[in-house]
Amino acid sequence: MDWIRGGPTSLDAMNITEAIKNSLTRLNTDYIDLVSLHWPDRYVPMFGDTEYDCSRVYKSVPFEEQYEALSRAVEQGLVRHIGLSNETPYGLMKFNQLATTNNNNNSNSNSNTIVSVQNAYSLLCRTFDTGGLAECCAAEDISLLAYSPLAMGLLTGKYLPPDGGPPDARLNKYKGRYAEAESRYGPKPNVQEAVQAYIDVARRYGMSPVHMAVRFVLDHPLVASAVVGATSVGQLEELVGAAAVVEEVGPLSREIREDIDAIHNKYPNPTP
Repeated sequence: MDWIRGGPTSLDAMNITEAIKNSLTRLNTDYIDLVSLHWPDRYVPMFGDTEYDCSRVYKSVPFEEQYEALSRAVEQGLVRHIGLSNETPYGLMKFNQLATTNNNNNSNSNSNTIVSVQNAYSLLCRTFDTGGLAECCAAEDISLLAYSPLAMGLLTGKYLPPDGGPPDARLNKYKGRYAEAESRYGPKPNVQEAVQAYIDVARRYGMSPVHMAVRFVLDHPLVASAVVGATSVGQLEELVGAAAVVEEVGPLSREIREDIDAIHNKYPNPTP
């Protein structure tokens, strides 16, 4: 990614420290509430890959170096909390082990723990629940920041028409230039079938598909927040409205959840 500080080749201590410093400058603030490592600096299967390929492993920055850089920023008062993103159970527990050891050795430190992991979670991608991450988060009191709760807009149904949907929709507008998104959310088996089935459930219960998808994510007991993207005021209003419904009426009914689970069992994780 050569648009980020000339294209750092690794997520080492120097780049982590520089990124924090530059973010503080851009935000014109004294501290950052949460800093997350966006991608692991090592090979892990992601963005549609589901199997670990030992032949793709490469030498990477040690967990210790990354954690120490983040912990130092916390101790300096530049960062309040540490998070991870696109992580695996192994990576999450390695960082958590370092944090636990650090805090056990420093009685004055209680903010250097891992508080969150930002991974994909939606009706079309429930791998968080089955791959071990949910157990790790529950046991270690780590929250999920669920990104792409609408699966890059798939769950709105806008890509279902024969013409592929609006040309200004992200998967169409940036087609060929958005490799990570296309590898996960592009044409794959059972995606359209699953989307249509979920939309049918929402309509059967008199709900907006967007509301049902967002409420499903926010209902999860380990989800602290849903990371959404909006390209118009109308989209933002619908997303905020979905979150408001959760506060007003509570979780989805047992009947809706049963219908959702039936679809998931038929089309499990088509966009992992």
